[in-house]
Amino acid sequence: MEYTVQKLAQLAGVSSRTLRYYDEIGILKPARTNSSGYRIYGQKEVDRLQQILFYRELGISLDQIKDIITAPAFDAADALKEHRERLLEKRKQLDLLITNVEKTIASAEGRTTMSDKEKFEGFKKKMIEDNEKQYGKEIREKYGEETVEKSNAKLMNMTREEHEAVVKLAEEINSTLDQAMEKGDPAGELAQKAAGLHKQWITYYWSEYSKEAHAGLAEMYVADERFKAYYDKVRPGAAEFLRDAIKIYTGQQ
Repeated sequence: MEYTVQKLAQLAGVSSRTLRYYDEIGILKPARTNSSGYRIYGQKEVDRLQQILFYRELGISLDQIKDIITAPAFDAADALKEHRERLLEKRKQLDLLITNVEKTIASAEGRTTMSDKEKFEGFKKKMIEDNEKQYGKEIREKYGEETVEKSNAKLMNMTREEHEAVVKLAEEINSTLDQAMEKGDPAGELAQKAAGLHKQWITYYWSEYSKEAHAGLAEMYVADERFKAYYDKVRPGAAEFLRDAIKIYTGQQ
């Protein structure tokens, strides 16, 4: 069966504008354009749109999706199996959050008691899964399975006070980094303070600290666009500046 833009948009629950945009960026081209100038989509395009929407539901960017589905080794059947596994994981996370909310309601109504650790379990689990989705492959390749699993376990055992402290530290790192960039010297007092705060921050997550690993992580902040974008929100060039400050701090220039 074939569909126009409007009919396929209605079928998939997206806007016609979305399909036109997908065509513009080359992620979903129509099968053909008819004599009246209308884009026409066939079964192959319907299946590809389904794949795109699956990936979008998992929070994957359009640029990443394009790289995945246009790769020569892309296998639609394998991709569907992967979607299923990831959706099952997402369902587990939602079930955990729902249980957490139900416990909180029961605690508020005096029907049960709830420890501080229980209150944050669902959110910490979500944080781990979000990190895995965004950075898991790179981090595991760089530091190994055991190191990552130890880090995740440490996060799950984090107390409310520790969680509040690590959030505050992240904010302090960014504000100090911003001030340090005003001075323009990664070896300066403020830049080295930012590097020291960063060390404190990662020790909340890492089971072991080493100067080499710290410097390696700083390099990743520059090499990986996702990490780079996080720090460059402070101001453009912040990722490189922090990397240089950390390399000086750790003596790994």
